Amino acid sequence: MLTDRFAEALAYAERLHRSQKRKGNDIPYVAHLMAVCATVLEWSGDEDTAMAALLHDAVEDQGGLETLAEIRARFGERVAGIVAACSDSTSSDSDKKAPWQERKQAHIDHLQGTGCEVALVTAADKLHNLNAQIRDVRRHGAGTMGRFNAGPDQIIWYNRRIVAAIAEHRETVPVTELEEAIAKLADLLGVLPARP
Repeated sequence: MLTDRFAEALAYAERLHRSQKRKGNDIPYVAHLMAVCATVLEWSGDEDTAMAALLHDAVEDQGGLETLAEIRARFGERVAGIVAACSDSTSSDSDKKAPWQERKQAHIDHLQGTGCEVALVTAADKLHNLNAQIRDVRRHGAGTMGRFNAGPDQIIWYNRRIVAAIAEHRETVPVTELEEAIAKLADLLGVLPARP
């Protein structure tokens, strides 16, 4: 069962991301955090992992290492460790973040051999992002992908590499659902299948 710690993490995440919207639309960012958390809970994630799901973008988007230190102080080392492992940047200044390809490759490399909790939050995050992209492409066309910092080929490449990095956790993480969503988005965008 969830405790007051979870309620505190939800309130904290909402406050951190209150002024943030999903890229290219008016959906409050907290909707993404709750969707990722819901998937984690549905895949038997424990309270700490669910809390990390709520906070998985806090370091990247809302304050860098200072925010990570606050998460550690409020919610403990385990939650902070999962959040840190799910972050592709710890800079509080978006202008000082490494270029997209460099950040994503480093994140993929970091995920190799990662624990189940990090794999679960990562898969839930990518799955919700992909499903939102599929929805938007169906509603508004492939041009909607122009709001991202990477092109369709790069987005498909990145998600395929994430799957490869966490595939060992297939029994306890929604890897198959992630593969299906990648294939669906690639088909909608006309991105060729990866070569064997």
